[in-house]
Amino acid sequence: MNSSGNTKTADANLDTLLRIFTVPEDRNSTLTKIEEGLSKNLNEFLRNHIVTEERPLKEIEQDFLSSHIPEQPEFISDHTQHLLDKVVSQSVHTSSPGFIGHMTSALPYFLMPLSKLMTALNQNLVKIETSKVFTPLERQVLGMLHRLIYQEDDNFYLQRMHSAHHSLGAFCSGGTIANLTALWVARNNVLKAEGQFKGVEQEGLLRAMKHYGYDGLAILVSERGHYSLKKAADLLGIGQEGLISVPTDHNNKIRPDELKATLTRLKQNNIKPFAIIGVAGTTETGSVDPLDEIAEICRQEGCHFHVDAAWGGAALMSKQHQYLLKGIEKADSVTIDAHKQLYLPMGAGMVLFKDADATHVIEHHAQYILREGSKDLGCRTLEGSRSGMAFLLYACMHIISRAGYELLIDESIAKAKYFAELIRSQQDFELITQPELCILTYRYLPESVKDSIKQCPQEKRHAMNEILNELTKYIQKKQRESGKTFVSRTQLNPVELNGMDTIVFRVVLANPLTSKEILHEVLDEQRTIASQAISLINKLKALGS
Repeated sequence: MNSSGNTKTADANLDTLLRIFTVPEDRNSTLTKIEEGLSKNLNEFLRNHIVTEERPLKEIEQDFLSSHIPEQPEFISDHTQHLLDKVVSQSVHTSSPGFIGHMTSALPYFLMPLSKLMTALNQNLVKIETSKVFTPLERQVLGMLHRLIYQEDDNFYLQRMHSAHHSLGAFCSGGTIANLTALWVARNNVLKAEGQFKGVEQEGLLRAMKHYGYDGLAILVSERGHYSLKKAADLLGIGQEGLISVPTDHNNKIRPDELKATLTRLKQNNIKPFAIIGVAGTTETGSVDPLDEIAEICRQEGCHFHVDAAWGGAALMSKQHQYLLKGIEKADSVTIDAHKQLYLPMGAGMVLFKDADATHVIEHHAQYILREGSKDLGCRTLEGSRSGMAFLLYACMHIISRAGYELLIDESIAKAKYFAELIRSQQDFELITQPELCILTYRYLPESVKDSIKQCPQEKRHAMNEILNELTKYIQKKQRESGKTFVSRTQLNPVELNGMDTIVFRVVLANPLTSKEILHEVLDEQRTIASQAISLINKLKALGS
């Protein structure tokens, strides 16, 4: 054994290295105790270990300054203790029932041991030779989600689900890659091979545009579209300016009349709109676009209809609420994130295609791998090597089942509606967006200025709104630092507030462990913090008088 300062190191020899691949840790080791703690009582372990120690980021960075790869190995238990002290103890407690600011949630307990099994198997879903049973398993999971959306008959899935010549979709690392894959297919289809032209995938965007005589390409989405779509527009060569933002109504849904007007304007400028995106669960407000109307516009215009249902797609599991996504079955492609309301760990997204032949336009082969005619999944995915995350979703589909997911979805929406009514009943809070799924926004609005801000002149109203924005930011930051509860914040331009830039609290109520009592505590804590912002409150009162 060697030592350097306070760090114990082991010898770097072959026997020692072989042990870490083959021999479990001692029963009394730190790593073994962690495993036992996770297995026996996950919630207790999380409470004891994964809680945020509020330190400034600059201080945390001091623990991670060295750019040298260690020359000597550390003992596993010693390094595990280091991870507990420096990483785990300062991590964000996303599974906490009071952590209601983002789209991460508590996970089913059984995913811990199953994740360990998945890691140990270390399958690579790029090819049959490195995945074997995982490939048909993933194809079945994609078939299950495809059927949830498109409701094809048994014969459709028997013929296509395991066919080497078809693909119902692709598993990927998240919504960003799923959206990009869908739009990649749409672009290649609109600029497909014709006559002597070999297609955009062969000859590139410049020659494709010249061949078809377009001055530009465009993707249309509401102004509440996810920021990842800008990345997709950039990578597909149409430029971020090719992602056209369409105005929304007072419910944060795309306006079909504005969509039609935008399409007309683009075509007059010889710009080809090749894809229209409907959002089923916007990131900021959880709103669902009028998918049925968008589908009809896409049919009339010959546009690829993609639905970004990364957040809201899981609502299809609920018989009570699936009507919210009416029209999604007409989409050419749909994105769903399993690491959101399907309760998987981070890194599990999917894109589903209505037409099982759609992905032929992005198909790639190589002699040493992904040969033509094989059932390798990697030939029609953007990512090559991928882990077997479908294994975990397969388990959830069976252990939780559709009925279980239905209960989770229904409960989350009911909880959001309860919180909305709770906010409405307060004299010093203001509901900004009514929840459609389980996301809502609101802000603290002192009772002393609640009436005056509506009645005062426009100029004074803007000044008061700016102070309220500062107050919202102050409360959100202090609440985050206290570590008891957490909500996020965003900026909206509500019609009811004359389109003023308005900073609001944003909550996501997907965690089944979040109780009504916690929701009351969130408001109580925000009220207490607000009372400490004396100077801001006094400024508001002065303007409102």
